[in-house]
Amino acid sequence: MKKILLGSNNKKKLHELEKLLAKSDYNIVTAKDLGITLPDVVEDGSTYEENAAKKALAFNKFSGLPAIADDSGLEVDALDGEPGIYSGRWSGENGENQSRENNKKLLTLLQGVPFEKRTAKFVCVIVLAVDGEVKITTRGECPGVIIEELRGQGGFGYDPLFFLPKYDKTFAELTEVKSKISHRAIALKKFEQKLSSL
Repeated sequence: MKKILLGSNNKKKLHELEKLLAKSDYNIVTAKDLGITLPDVVEDGSTYEENAAKKALAFNKFSGLPAIADDSGLEVDALDGEPGIYSGRWSGENGENQSRENNKKLLTLLQGVPFEKRTAKFVCVIVLAVDGEVKITTRGECPGVIIEELRGQGGFGYDPLFFLPKYDKTFAELTEVKSKISHRAIALKKFEQKLSSL
């Protein structure tokens, strides 16, 4: 089987990819599986595509294996698309308080904004780099609304505030459905299609 390095130690991402590529000729491995530590990559691109490509190329060069990396974020219409590519580090916090502080900042900035103007979307871009070149880039988007209080125990990041009217649930409350309709699921589906024709 051909090995592809996943440039992340996130178990949820690994599980999603493995599930999707289960019937393919590819075996997804992590840096941990290989006993290596991936280099830190400065995400200074101006788009998700640039940041994901920068990581994939760095991990490909470092490991010698085809490498997958992704970049994702939340874009809130009432905030002119913020936090966007800065979603993870928006509040300036790191570590275990990061999500809490990011969500706090989001709620503060949207105070007084009516429900119908709290529209937003999650975006995910996935890139595959092989032999020093970007071979695949896919993008997935999922629209929703930012509610006024945290709901649900699942997910991570902004999930407890990201509400999908169609399901009457936040991303943090959705279970199986999320793995089919999320921005990452959409980007992964497109990725699978492109990988099979590569």
